Amino acid sequence: MTPAYPLFINGEFKDSPNKQKIINPSTGEIIAEVAIASEKDTDSAIEAARLVFDKGPWPRISLEERKDFILKISQGILDKAGELAKLESLNTGKPIKESTFMDIPSSAKTFEYFANNLEKYLGADTLKLQDAHSRLLREPQGVAVLIVPWNYPLLIASWKLAAALACGNTVVLKPSSLTPLTVLELAKIIHEAGLPKGAVNIINGSGAKIGEALCADKRVDMVSFTGSNAVGKQILGHASKNVKKLIMELGGKSASLILKDADLELAVNGSLCSIFLNQGQMCTAMSRIFVEDDVYDRFVSEFVNKAKRIKLGNSLDHETQMGPLISDEQRKRIFEYVEKARLQGAKLLYGGKIPEDGNLKNGFFFEPTVLSEVSPQMSIFQEEVFGPVVCVNKFSTLDEVIALANMSDFALASSIWTRDDALAQDLAKKINAGIIWVNTYGMFYNEVPYGGFKQSGFGKELGKEGFLEYSRLKNIIIDKTEGSKPIVNYWYGF
Repeated sequence: MTPAYPLFINGEFKDSPNKQKIINPSTGEIIAEVAIASEKDTDSAIEAARLVFDKGPWPRISLEERKDFILKISQGILDKAGELAKLESLNTGKPIKESTFMDIPSSAKTFEYFANNLEKYLGADTLKLQDAHSRLLREPQGVAVLIVPWNYPLLIASWKLAAALACGNTVVLKPSSLTPLTVLELAKIIHEAGLPKGAVNIINGSGAKIGEALCADKRVDMVSFTGSNAVGKQILGHASKNVKKLIMELGGKSASLILKDADLELAVNGSLCSIFLNQGQMCTAMSRIFVEDDVYDRFVSEFVNKAKRIKLGNSLDHETQMGPLISDEQRKRIFEYVEKARLQGAKLLYGGKIPEDGNLKNGFFFEPTVLSEVSPQMSIFQEEVFGPVVCVNKFSTLDEVIALANMSDFALASSIWTRDDALAQDLAKKINAGIIWVNTYGMFYNEVPYGGFKQSGFGKELGKEGFLEYSRLKNIIIDKTEGSKPIVNYWYGF
């Protein structure tokens, strides 16, 4: 029997007559049915979050109680780690090793981190001023709408939800309608943790149907969105109908710089991970690799040879290194990008096709793909492909590679590979990106912020800075003039 997943509104699991079939991208088989939120359901979720924030207990409980609730969610994820990892891989197509060792434990640790630091981050500051004291208080924003993408459903939901709850907000969370399953399992964990009804509401539906209702509603105080630049622009339009706080993480076209003195084995292996992990479906994917000309031929030879050995397979196979793409539509989109690049003059070094292996025929698989001789004028140099496709170009001077790296509307992430630490630091200052890794890739820490510039959006996730995005700062000024007689009392006091 196909599992069925209801909505989670005001502390209750609610079915809907409208259902959506969820597909396993490794096999094309139906693995679940999920309720689709109607306009009425969406309104109910917003109203529940609004009421419990304005009149309910969640924002008013002690910080210690809030911490305990959030730690229960963290432990609940760990208690169901195996089940969640399998479900994440079934739903997204990412290899089970990634779900098991990265996504699920990292999700639990995010809740743990914000629970253990909320009291420190929310502490009030008092400033002594001339004739006054100022007390700066951190308060929750109010009702937070959290919109999560399909590539890291549980992990990015955890980034947003843990910070929002730790700050004292109430939440309406909308996972991608392609990958809602682990987030809906998270609803069960939240219910078991005993949070007040309405503190967290989780609804499923397409952004086209319920996105405007969520983002434009006056009862919503903030929207935190991770997804495509195109959808982000739509959300900006919806949110402008009523002023509210926004956090926007809108993708990237990240650049990796391989200098001639780099540890080449390290750079090749790290670069493979930076573009083929999660089938390249990562906002931070290093889809543009620039290699200094002295080592270009050697790098390309080793990179392509290792790319050829990447094992494609079912996401639940522990030997699989690269799973399927999320959908056939995504695969067609990526194929079109590769074909257009070839027509524009790019050289295909490897891949670019749907694999012919019979074991993969029913899934949405695509070969790891390597292109060279890609000019900045080509679409594939400028636009986010969001798949296992990389452009490898050479450069001769540092000024040249800085210009090439920054020749993008996006500015999310970058990697620099060199043995010269001082040079790496200098280059990092000149690369226009929100996060820069040196001699590594993809290291995320709960302690430090993540977010980009330019068309990659604004606002931060993680760290103290990401936590405080979900709060508002109130300034309380207390008169301390001698005799408690400020001059304003006498301005018109004649």
